[in-house]
Amino acid sequence: MGELLGKIEARQRLVHETAERLREQIAELTEQLTAAERTRERLETTRETVPELATEDGAPPPEPLPPGYREILALFEQNGDGLRAREVCRALGTGTEPRNTEGIRARLKRLVNRGVLTEAEPGPFTLTSSAPTTPEADSS
Repeated sequence: MGELLGKIEARQRLVHETAERLREQIAELTEQLTAAERTRERLETTRETVPELATEDGAPPPEPLPPGYREILALFEQNGDGLRAREVCRALGTGTEPRNTEGIRARLKRLVNRGVLTEAEPGPFTLTSSAPTTPEADSS
């Protein structure tokens, strides 16, 4: 009977330790969720405020960029030295095969045509100093 009670106590300790680990994980995940929700709320507020501010001068609200263009623009905002199509592909994790780099290069050229990026010489693209953060762009 003593052996059976020992097994029960061992199982109780194991279950207690597991429950404690799970509580710690829940607390950590709760903190991460709270931070993510705060960020989401800030972004929603910003998304509402920016068009309001843009229209105060009577200008039409800027067209939002499709997701692929927003990611590209964010890369250029982080890197002031300029980037090549292959570097953008690496940063986005899309691969660097010719089909990937040519697709990105086409998007970069569209942003050049809209005055968001410049290409002083073939290859490197840079953010223009007066680039709007939400120019109209194609979804391709």
